[in-house]
Amino acid sequence: MAFKVSNETKVGALTAITITLFILGFNFLTGKNPLKRSDYLLARFESSEGLLPANPVYMKGFQIGRVYEIAAGDDELNSVIVTISMTEGIKIPVNSVAQIKSNPLGTPAVEIVKGDARTFLQKGDTLKTMSTPGFFGSIFDKLGPTQKALDNLLTSLDAVTDKLNATLTPGMQGHVQEVVANLAKASAELTRTLQSVNGMLNKETGSLSKTANNLEAVTSNLVANKDNINAITGNLANTTQKLNELDLQKTLTELNNTLQSVKSTMAQLNSREGTMGALLYERKLYDNLNSSVNSLNLLMQDLRLHPKRYVNVSVFGKKDKSQPLMKPMREDSATQEQFKQ
Repeated sequence: MAFKVSNETKVGALTAITITLFILGFNFLTGKNPLKRSDYLLARFESSEGLLPANPVYMKGFQIGRVYEIAAGDDELNSVIVTISMTEGIKIPVNSVAQIKSNPLGTPAVEIVKGDARTFLQKGDTLKTMSTPGFFGSIFDKLGPTQKALDNLLTSLDAVTDKLNATLTPGMQGHVQEVVANLAKASAELTRTLQSVNGMLNKETGSLSKTANNLEAVTSNLVANKDNINAITGNLANTTQKLNELDLQKTLTELNNTLQSVKSTMAQLNSREGTMGALLYERKLYDNLNSSVNSLNLLMQDLRLHPKRYVNVSVFGKKDKSQPLMKPMREDSATQEQFKQ
């Protein structure tokens, strides 16, 4: 006889299965997974900061659990206790710190800053926590120093303004106007200078353009005369080689010997002991030589004018008894006297 299941039994079983699945799904969505073993840690915060069950728990950006439950810490609600369901096998150092991170575009989460201790929290232990200012609180905290700096700047500007007002007397205002006028003149001079520079940089009439054209022409000439320049360079190289081949040291040595000889000769001339030195420096010797030359000159003229006085030959007739010459005669007078004879 076959066993028949009534429709009521089927409906009841289906209803029980549906309720069971609903409870399991709700628990899973709220961070409670009855099918998976979890370790639970506690964390005490001053405020939940909008934290809800099933919100993620991160450490170093990796999700290591979920918020299991949030409960009041005491009757006066001075704190809240957050129960954290940890993933199996994750070890948390005992000096780790938990904080609530607010997210204006999403749900808040618990962030655990990992410590460096070598001992780890056990199931049911309480994490150390620190309060966070929240998203807008952190913005205001960052803007706080900026606001203080702005306040200091405004105070400084007020002090500078007061000093300027106290300094700008009627006479000082005149000086300030003079300074402004000088700045205007300097600006006008600068404008004229820029115009001159622009004129120099003009492609057609600028001096720089002309200079560049001249340089280009010179360069062209150099290129055109490249062969001549190479020939000149070759001649210079040949001349240098010939100079190198000359025995310059021998020439310098001979020149040095010649200079030494000239130096020795000049030393002998400067010395009174040598013949040339005596001739140069002894006045008496000069006078004697001069007197001898004069006497010889007289003798030669007298011999030419009166040969009979010195040669007594009958061919010339009687002996010449005229007076001998006492001083030289001029050449023309001696010639006339000779003709008279």
